[in-house]
Amino acid sequence: MTLPTAELTITEVAVPASLDDADAADFIAAVALNNAVCLADSGVDDYERTAAEMLPMWKDRTDHVHRTFIARAGDSIIGAISLYCGIAEPTSAEVDLMVLPEHWSTGVGQALLDHAEQEARLQGRRVLQAWTLHPAVPGSSTLAPKTGWGVISSSPHTRLLEQNGFTLEQVERSSGFDLQANPSTVEQMLSEAIAAAGPDYRLVEWNLPTPPEQRDGYAWALSRMSTDAPSGDLEIDEETWDAARIARRDARIIGGGQTMSVAAVEHVPTGTLAAFNELVIGEDPTGVTHQYCTLVLKEHRGHRLGQLVKCANVMRWRGIAPASPRISTFNAEENRPMLDINEAMGFVPRAYAGAWQKRLD
Repeated sequence: MTLPTAELTITEVAVPASLDDADAADFIAAVALNNAVCLADSGVDDYERTAAEMLPMWKDRTDHVHRTFIARAGDSIIGAISLYCGIAEPTSAEVDLMVLPEHWSTGVGQALLDHAEQEARLQGRRVLQAWTLHPAVPGSSTLAPKTGWGVISSSPHTRLLEQNGFTLEQVERSSGFDLQANPSTVEQMLSEAIAAAGPDYRLVEWNLPTPPEQRDGYAWALSRMSTDAPSGDLEIDEETWDAARIARRDARIIGGGQTMSVAAVEHVPTGTLAAFNELVIGEDPTGVTHQYCTLVLKEHRGHRLGQLVKCANVMRWRGIAPASPRISTFNAEENRPMLDINEAMGFVPRAYAGAWQKRLD
């Protein structure tokens, strides 16, 4: 049943100074709702985050805007939507719509999407992007992206996006790697990758905070995620990173009680970073490990550097977070070179995600 508009209220979530503040309740509720929606949509608990992990990201608005709006029917929270966009990246904004299955019939999804689109327009954005999560085994009704790689299940969320002019541009696979399994395969793959890379490439590793001598090279490599990673027809702004932005990102991650390990490869003749991989875990040592970014710069591909950084970081991670059950990571379905490495290492599909885009006229 669709709720009358008068019964639905949408308010922006205040960003508290700390989780103990009197105004922190909505922020904590929004994080909990996001966790519940991810579980309901994907069927796995790989994406759960804590309010403590998320708060530093919301508070620091130097590099991005992160706003969340909660929808209530009376006193009950029945949905939320986040709007995320980069300060230095002027084209696109990303929305994350959070509605549990029992509330899709109320019309809250449309109301929240309309609200976020209006806010994006007010910020001068001309492209709106959204992501949907789906179980690993598709249902009877499926959708294929413009890339032609992969499928996702149709859902109330996908139908709403289609009705509002969004196009499914890309499908990503969410894979899991068993950190408690015998590491012999990964060890062998690491040895092979080091041999294939040869003396022109050197493995370097660190935990955050990033050592000062690595910040410039790491900033350049991170900036290349926006240009070198497969993105279909998604309009991705080229990002600008420097040592100061690296330090701010480090502070947000560490401030949320998280540990990050970076395995990178330096191109010895030029001293530049040619590839890197990031693994992250929160304060719970038994929690799921998240792989953030992995990239081999285009000019350095063909030397097994992706295999090298991924395997090296897994082996290093076993000493950092020995009780973590698995790694969760996302890769575009058309990114066969990286998926080939994942599959050889032992990653298996856990869920899928759809990348959607709407151009705002």
